[in-house]
Amino acid sequence: MPATAIILAAGLGTRMKSALPKTLHKIAGRSMLRHLLSSCEAVFDRIVVVLGPDMDSVRAEAAPHRCVVQHDRLGTAHAALQAVEEFGTGEVAILYADNPLIRAQTLRAMLDRRAKDDAGLALLAFRPADAARYGRVVTDGGYVSRIVEWADADASERAIGLCNAGVMCANAADMTRWLRAVRNDNAKREYYLTDIVALARQGGAHVAAVEAPAEEVAGVNSRPELAAAEATLQSWLRNAAMEAGVTMIDPSSVFLQTDTAFEPDVTIEPNVVFGPGVSVATGAVIRAHSHLEGCTIGRDCIVGPFARIRPGTVLDHDVHIGNFVEVKASTLAAGVKASHLTYLGDASVGADTNIGAGTITCNYDGVFKHRTTIGARVFIGSDTALVAPVTVGDGASVAAGSVIVTDVAPGALALARGRQVEKPGRATEMMAALRAKKQEKK
Repeated sequence: MPATAIILAAGLGTRMKSALPKTLHKIAGRSMLRHLLSSCEAVFDRIVVVLGPDMDSVRAEAAPHRCVVQHDRLGTAHAALQAVEEFGTGEVAILYADNPLIRAQTLRAMLDRRAKDDAGLALLAFRPADAARYGRVVTDGGYVSRIVEWADADASERAIGLCNAGVMCANAADMTRWLRAVRNDNAKREYYLTDIVALARQGGAHVAAVEAPAEEVAGVNSRPELAAAEATLQSWLRNAAMEAGVTMIDPSSVFLQTDTAFEPDVTIEPNVVFGPGVSVATGAVIRAHSHLEGCTIGRDCIVGPFARIRPGTVLDHDVHIGNFVEVKASTLAAGVKASHLTYLGDASVGADTNIGAGTITCNYDGVFKHRTTIGARVFIGSDTALVAPVTVGDGASVAAGSVIVTDVAPGALALARGRQVEKPGRATEMMAALRAKKQEKK
């Protein structure tokens, strides 16, 4: 049977206290909506996202999936009803965009439960460590008899540990009929999706509960809940990396993105942050307190400690990037070493070149960026400024303290610094005069 997912994403998310729509807040570098879409794309044939008015940014994030608009926010059942023309045939599941961590296997389990055909409606339930104010799922004979909101529950019902996650699945025709029958005779005058449980029961249908891991269905409606979801996903990502052969000295201090890619036998030291778009090859060591984003780290590289690798950087194998070195939009060939206090921006560096401490590529003139090209087997002395655009040829050496503004030929030695002048005894005279002046002021 074909299956359609309806994702409700029209909420304003006022508890976030943010101009950004709630579902666009990111977890491990990916929006909440995109997390849920990714899981749904692995399970459902079609996906429809229900938006609020003037939510063009959410529409763009949902692309290429179909979107419909809930012009009046009259409750969750009303939101789902806006997509009824998109239900088609087969199964329809209704999900919330602020449940971003539901995994594909959990959604499959819900569809599989419906496929048994003994229940007209299947829903996800969970057992949180603290049930707090969640609605309780009351069961009878293996089926759900009703959902009781915390405010309406008595002491025995509040003692139930099984809680409603809000995600539901039914045949398209049944889901349409139940949604259209939902009433708004409640204090808020809203149409609640949970009411379809009672409607299904009244129509003689069984309602089945599928238990999901609590951390998957936790809602994200506030900044603290966003942080809790981040912690959950980081734990999953770290464990997956370690299971795949990555060593993490202190996993809890390492932060990954959903697209961080590791080959086996990578070592990550404590307090390393990976931004989006990073891949790290076998044998690489990322040392403590480093930050990487948008870069490719080759085999057997050493990065850090306290290094920053910025977007557009590619390190070939056996490259050493040391402490307080920043690299941006640069390609470093095999065997390059930049061990201390260096900035390499918009540069190409040839194999086996050594970059001395304090070297910078002066790549920006205030308007345009310019490239620096450094050949193979080049020695760049400490405290060198390479004013781009400039090229240093293969095998050349640049003396420490130089400011290089024109190209250096292959094999040449470039010296670009003022001549040293020594004045015998002058330092002693200057210090004596200064100390005397200081005494006069006392």
